[in-house]
Amino acid sequence: MAKVVITNRIPQEGVDLLEEHHEVTVWDHDECISRETCLELIRGADAILTLLTEKVDDEFLDAAGDQLKVVANVAVGYNNIDVAACEKRGVIATNTPKVLTETTADTAFGLMLMATRRFGEGERVIRSSTPWQWGMFYMLGMGLQGKTIGIVGAGQIGVAMARRAKAFGMDVIYTDAFEMAPEVAAELGAKKVELDELLATADVVSLHCPLIPAGQEGSTHHLIDADALAKMKKTAYLVNSARGPIVDEAALVEALKNGEIAGAGLDVFEDEPTVHEGLLELDNVVLLPHLGSATVETRTAMAELAARNALAVLAGEKPETPVTKI
Repeated sequence: MAKVVITNRIPQEGVDLLEEHHEVTVWDHDECISRETCLELIRGADAILTLLTEKVDDEFLDAAGDQLKVVANVAVGYNNIDVAACEKRGVIATNTPKVLTETTADTAFGLMLMATRRFGEGERVIRSSTPWQWGMFYMLGMGLQGKTIGIVGAGQIGVAMARRAKAFGMDVIYTDAFEMAPEVAAELGAKKVELDELLATADVVSLHCPLIPAGQEGSTHHLIDADALAKMKKTAYLVNSARGPIVDEAALVEALKNGEIAGAGLDVFEDEPTVHEGLLELDNVVLLPHLGSATVETRTAMAELAARNALAVLAGEKPETPVTKI
């Protein structure tokens, strides 16, 4: 039996799959594991299931030991993993794509509705017992029909978001390093444009690209900075359900305060769980605590896929969704 360590709580279904074959240790507490405790817990592990809260770097891999075979990330994103360091040591890293596509797109679309129709602001009026009265011009928002959505990153989640927008009568433009499949582009009536054109044209800019750290080729760190925000329409909205550091939060605060854009909807933040204080003071931004994949069904599917990936590697087989070259 191999030693498997899970660095944070995951749905029991994933744990059960692993326990059928191996010895499993789980950090089973509500609070995230500290770095020091994590490095001690993973010593001697053959497989480790990680979450976005754990940074898998040289220190982490050294602590685990040379016997480590696989790091199975319970997330579609893997910016918390130093992929090159894993490859150098022959450690296979995996992620959990596809199973959270629809759920995350639902979240992004919900953010768009909440921001453009001012639903979050409206609920705060009611909950705070603020006096209000219906009127023709009270708390007007922006309708989506006939408007243009700009998808930044047309992968699986970006395409799922575009499908929802199309169903609501929106036109679709996108920017990506790759072309959409012809049949998908035809279905959506989607047009590929450069980022600057997308920013200047879209009524809603929705981010679905991966986080590529600063200094690396194709970096998306602070892709949406002060210059990018200045290129957007004053009536436009920004939605981010991808990764927090894609957006320069300080620049976004200024753009929202100064009316450079109309509003924003955010599910992710630069320094989670800390949120820029300036965002907390604004009514024209909707804030969610990273709920993108937060349904029972999706989180269960993520845990099961991560477990299957780990089991495959431990059995000498190819995992379903590797991110390292194997």
